[in-house]
Amino acid sequence: MGSFVELQSADGFRFPAYVAHPTGKPRAGLVVLQEIFGVNAHIREVADGYAAEGYLVVAPATFHRTQAGVDLGYTQEDMTAGFGYKTAIEALPAPGVLRDSQAAIGHAAQAGKVGITGYCWGGLLSWRSACLASGLSAAAPYYGGGMTSAEESARTPTVPVMAHFGDQDHWIPMDTVEAFRAAHPEVTVHVYPANHGFNCDHRGSYDAASAKLARDRTLAFFAEHLA
Repeated sequence: MGSFVELQSADGFRFPAYVAHPTGKPRAGLVVLQEIFGVNAHIREVADGYAAEGYLVVAPATFHRTQAGVDLGYTQEDMTAGFGYKTAIEALPAPGVLRDSQAAIGHAAQAGKVGITGYCWGGLLSWRSACLASGLSAAAPYYGGGMTSAEESARTPTVPVMAHFGDQDHWIPMDTVEAFRAAHPEVTVHVYPANHGFNCDHRGSYDAASAKLARDRTLAFFAEHLA
């Protein structure tokens, strides 16, 4: 089990982050970026799970600049609220919330090399961090909403990237995934017979087989690049 700490971004902004410690010396650091539902029970469980694999894990509250204390479930009302919070954050002047991701990377770096992963909107932020942040060694975005758009695909990652998508994801059409794959031969792209949110066992779209395979691949990817 982890706990919340306060971090500070380069501009002086203070925000909470959930930090999960491994038993014994960390093998590396890992940043986990939330969906549009906040650092909720699922994201905390993901962080705890990676900590159990030996990582010092930091999950920053990336809505905090516009809305504190977001901890949503997965109802339609929660989704509507989450989209609103995301829209508000995305409207901030650049670099916006990336300053907070950067601070989380800095905190995780006490454990050595740092990787980053994220889900849905957090997947998009993980991709942006792979292209724009400093101090990373690898990134593994999951079904990053928007990352296959022409604007986001035009970015260039500075670290190894493994991206996970579902072929039934109506938020991320497969033709855009294939265009992203073609534009980024340096990125390892995995596609699963699953829907958006397939990693989250709190959602109806959870797919246990795809989630396990993606996690196994991600763990092997981080073991390779964060050693």
